[in-house]
Amino acid sequence: MNKLISLHNALFAKIESAFGPWLLPFLARFTFVATLMVYFLNSARLKIGEGFFGFLDPTRAYGQIFPKVYDAVGYDDDAMSLYHWLVALLGTWAEFILPVLILVGLFTRLASIGMIGFIIIQSLTDIFGHDATEYGAWFDRMPDGVILDQRLLWITVLMILVIRGAGPLSLDRAFSRQQ
Repeated sequence: MNKLISLHNALFAKIESAFGPWLLPFLARFTFVATLMVYFLNSARLKIGEGFFGFLDPTRAYGQIFPKVYDAVGYDDDAMSLYHWLVALLGTWAEFILPVLILVGLFTRLASIGMIGFIIIQSLTDIFGHDATEYGAWFDRMPDGVILDQRLLWITVLMILVIRGAGPLSLDRAFSRQQ
């Protein structure tokens, strides 16, 4: 049995040393870009105003980010406070900027932490702000709960980037070599 365990350990130590430094970060970034980047960019695009300076007008985001408050003021943009405007603006910008940073591998760890925070706030808003009735459950037989199951997978992919970084195919690595 000891020989089998030693063979197992030796084999997987070689695999880990060959692929560990680059494969997990690459797969995590690829998975995020392939499955979530367009989702977040499209969501952000729907929140901005018209025209060239539309990125400064996040009023379309009020209904998504502050659904109960926006409803309470009769969907009147002018009744929303400076706080609401600032949160909507920064949240919308984050939804544009953070996925692009992950794509190119620049400030990847910080961008991934930002996306994790964004996903947690998004999930809480869905549950409490939009009164979601179906959000799934962990440890059940159904792996498709939109909030709990899917977003745990999203956060897990991002945690790989927080812990391992962007990997060798990234601007983070390119800039670290120039120093």
